[in-house]
Amino acid sequence: MASPTQVVVSGGFDDLKSRDLRLLEEASKRGELTVLLWPDATLQKLTGKAPKFPLAERRYFLNAVRYVSRVVEAEGANSFDTLPKNLRAGLWADDELTTGPAREKFAADNKIAYRIFTADELQGFPEPPTMPSTPGRKKIIATGCYDWFHSGHVRFCEEVSAHGDLYVIVGHDANIRLLKGEGHPLLSQAERRYVVGSIKYVKQALISSGEGWLDADPEIKRIKPDIYAVNEDGDKGGKREYCEKLGIEYLVLKRTPAPGLPKRSSTDLRGF
Repeated sequence: MASPTQVVVSGGFDDLKSRDLRLLEEASKRGELTVLLWPDATLQKLTGKAPKFPLAERRYFLNAVRYVSRVVEAEGANSFDTLPKNLRAGLWADDELTTGPAREKFAADNKIAYRIFTADELQGFPEPPTMPSTPGRKKIIATGCYDWFHSGHVRFCEEVSAHGDLYVIVGHDANIRLLKGEGHPLLSQAERRYVVGSIKYVKQALISSGEGWLDADPEIKRIKPDIYAVNEDGDKGGKREYCEKLGIEYLVLKRTPAPGLPKRSSTDLRGF
């Protein structure tokens, strides 16, 4: 049986967004995906400014993406337009925003297939498929806006998923505006669901259909979870009493970043 094609996507992936995830998703359909990640010094040298998020944080986020098989640091790299000789890539997948003749020439000279994904190919936010269930595991739901998804969200999903299969219910646009005011959310419900659903700790991401702090009530009654998980900031809106009424275990987690990473807040990142 032939080995799967080794697909490589290279970049800084500073402030990972839905378009980056769409590229990773489409690239992963061509084979086992490795992300070649540019370190802080390389990004600063080549772009003239320090990355917004440090290497450890960018690597942590990428390793949590369900489409990525592994993340490799581009140690000592001095160009965006080459790949390390020891990477043994069969396909270099690229975005039309970052492609260029130097990359195409390098790929051709080294007999690496080179695939450019266009904006049309990366448009839209397809619903990520539900991850396989593990028999006997508890069902857990978490709810929220997830408007600027960051490493703190990834860590929350990681911690919650240790307790069972995690279903994340993303607030629909009208309800987020109702709760947080005009200007919210920055991203559409479809885009927010797509980003959350791209994390490997999340079994399925859905969009709420109710109203208020308990806008996920219809989805909760359909999923029938064993546990409702929130962080300290989300412990409000009658959720505790709601769980008591339905016989759902209520789990409150402290907001602690992954080891070695800074604490992140969507409010701070958005500038609201």
